[in-house]
Amino acid sequence: MARKEQAETAASANPGRLKQIALTYKMTRRSDPKIGLIIGAVGIVTFGVLLAIGFLIGHPVYLGILGFLLGFLAMAIVFGRRAERAAFGQMEGQPGAAAAVLQNVGRGWTTKPAVAMNRSQDVVHRAVGKAGIVLVAEGNPNRVKTLLAAEKKKMSRVAVEAPVHDIIVGDGEGQVPLKKLRTTMVKLPRVLSGPQVTQTNDRLRAMGDLMSNMPLPKGPMPKGMRMPRGGKAR
Repeated sequence: MARKEQAETAASANPGRLKQIALTYKMTRRSDPKIGLIIGAVGIVTFGVLLAIGFLIGHPVYLGILGFLLGFLAMAIVFGRRAERAAFGQMEGQPGAAAAVLQNVGRGWTTKPAVAMNRSQDVVHRAVGKAGIVLVAEGNPNRVKTLLAAEKKKMSRVAVEAPVHDIIVGDGEGQVPLKKLRTTMVKLPRVLSGPQVTQTNDRLRAMGDLMSNMPLPKGPMPKGMRMPRGGKAR
């Protein structure tokens, strides 16, 4: 009974995966029209080379099977890389693109999009992992630096033991292109242990809850008092 249920689950999962692959292929083909020819050529060349080697050494069947498997693997690798490149190309310049990349950095990272934002829609996202706190900003480079500096100062006060890194997404000098954001974060040195990461996340979460639950005074606003930037009267 258990085996039957597992088989039914696997059968129902396969169509979903195939549909996802088909959608990814269609998306990639929009910006990379030659994707089909390229991955087909990679598979045929890989299979052909190994088959030729098999004939030379007298084992065409074994090398042919190996060539088929390696050819399929090479096609999958090339397809994955070109699909990723196409996805980055379509996301680049779009609001929230950096947040989408951060959500897929990998295990061990906790991401919170849009922890800071100004009226011009420049935004700072936050990710916490064993490398510490990483603040990723996207928007106008001149405006976002002030927003990023204020958030970095706040993080340094809350989590003293965790290093705070700042990244501005863009193609200018000193900036990190969107397609290299994930690689840049993965390469950051790991300086925190698992419990320290949990503790840092707890502190940041507590800070967020405290700010969101802070009551505003009732009645008219006293003279000379200003609402914080980004604040909204309730």
